[in-house]
Amino acid sequence: MPKFMIERELPGAGNLTAEELQAISEKSNQVIGTLGPEIRWLQSYVTDDKLYCVYVAPDEDIILEHARCGGFPADRVTRVASVIDPSTGD
Repeated sequence: MPKFMIERELPGAGNLTAEELQAISEKSNQVIGTLGPEIRWLQSYVTDDKLYCVYVAPDEDIILEHARCGGFPADRVTRVASVIDPSTGD
């Protein structure tokens, strides 16, 4: 199944409290629950003004539907071509 990186513009994201991040995560999980097993959220990275989220989904359309239903921005959705890590160089 394809993997996608979603860039979400969220000014002040790095200053969100643990409770605010929990609420965002809970909303995302609720939406995923209604969309079905075809979409899975793997993890997100919080920076000063953005969230970078990694999802597995059959296509970009379901990623955009998740964003629409959850009220989340999805400013850029990019399909991951490959994944590398330090072990790739061994």
